[in-house]
Amino acid sequence: MVIERGSVELEPGTRVAYELGSLYVPENRQRPDSRLIEVGFARIKAARPTGAPPVFWLPGGPGLSVLGSLTDNDPATRGKARLWATLSQRSADVVVLEQRGYTRRGEMLESTSDAMPLEQPGSIHAEAQAMRALAKRAVAEHTGKDLSGYNVAELAADVDALRRALGYKKISLFGGSFGSQWSLAVMRLYPDIVARAVLSSVEPLNNAFDMPSHAFAALQRIAYDADQDAGLAPYRPAGGLMAAVRTLRRRFALEPVRVQVQVRDEAGKSQTVVLGLEDLQLALLSHTTEGEQWPAFILSLYHGHYEAWAREVIEQRAAGKNKLIGPLIDSSLSTTAEREHQLRTDPAVEFLGTWNFEANFASAADWPTQDIGDEVRKPIASPVPIVFVHGDWDTSTPVENTLGLLPYFPNGHAIITHRGGHDGTFYLLRSEEAASKAVYEFLKTGKMTGLPHHVTLPLPRFPLPAFPPPAAGANAGTATQRP
Repeated sequence: MVIERGSVELEPGTRVAYELGSLYVPENRQRPDSRLIEVGFARIKAARPTGAPPVFWLPGGPGLSVLGSLTDNDPATRGKARLWATLSQRSADVVVLEQRGYTRRGEMLESTSDAMPLEQPGSIHAEAQAMRALAKRAVAEHTGKDLSGYNVAELAADVDALRRALGYKKISLFGGSFGSQWSLAVMRLYPDIVARAVLSSVEPLNNAFDMPSHAFAALQRIAYDADQDAGLAPYRPAGGLMAAVRTLRRRFALEPVRVQVQVRDEAGKSQTVVLGLEDLQLALLSHTTEGEQWPAFILSLYHGHYEAWAREVIEQRAAGKNKLIGPLIDSSLSTTAEREHQLRTDPAVEFLGTWNFEANFASAADWPTQDIGDEVRKPIASPVPIVFVHGDWDTSTPVENTLGLLPYFPNGHAIITHRGGHDGTFYLLRSEEAASKAVYEFLKTGKMTGLPHHVTLPLPRFPLPAFPPPAAGANAGTATQRP
């Protein structure tokens, strides 16, 4: 372990001291001759000793590098550092550990993927074949590296190694999205080192791939509020947002559309992209990072305004760099045979397709990471005190993840945040100061006093589509262009 010290000005006139370090760990602990790799971490010590276990903050992704929040001279990136500083002031030492294989203080493993054709509709099968090709290219391009060591079990071992290197007996865990899944792996494999945990946007070890009907239910909840919005009324069909979704599905099941758009370059040339049913299935879950954006996107498609969507698809189909840590971990996590059957036969596959898991299942044998096995994947009862915070507008890790996991934690507490998306814990609780204070107190003392079970965020303002409302009685989809 190597540590250097620095400070950052998070507020005018206020500097926060931190330690920035590198932890050297075996690339693959199963091999005695494994090379050492570097993993970056940071620590902000508590303003005064509290006796509480340190909070290990684990980033999401996989493939989210976060230490630049401390080191980059950019105020726009300081949000995470402010959260860490507040945690250290109100609970205990805060330790941030980046992911092996994607850390700026070590290696950032990447490989390029080929462009997908624009002259034919998107295809889940083609995506799966491209993932297989990426796996083979990644292995060929990273000779001398043991890619089999980039799995969730090794990531959990890195947490334990850093805990020991810093001299802590027990730790608390704090993570959202993949950070929650990483935390659950630590609790499963190293249960004795975890004092308590706060997890948001929860992703259980057996839920690396979302159940389509759970994600679709989140869309339905967004649609319910959007269907009450007066501003969207002139754009909505009879039956509301979900009727628009069903109409779009029928439309694209009949035939694809060809859309010509101007490319934003000096020449101003145009490009044509063909969009089909599977493109629509993939797009239905886009524009939901902020759920209030989704209705305008869907209503634009419903009325045949495909240009903005087409530009996004052109960018998505372009060649580009891929972070390898994501598919390496996902191929290791996989899922039980029972859940795979449920995924494939889920009724919402009709609307969302199998984009969320098909490429990973098809390429699993091509990635060198080994399956962790059902013994680790399946949840077991755990006495660890834990607070789950989950938004019911979350389409990336649906709220059913938390509801299904909660019975395995008899000392667990869930805060369901109505209208909350795929956000971090304190963003989900941004309008509830008392709830946020109770979470800080839980991290400091383990007490659950004052934690709510349910929080309702204010009704958001839904943006309108970027075109005037259609005339009464106009047929939807008149702007479509057929191939």
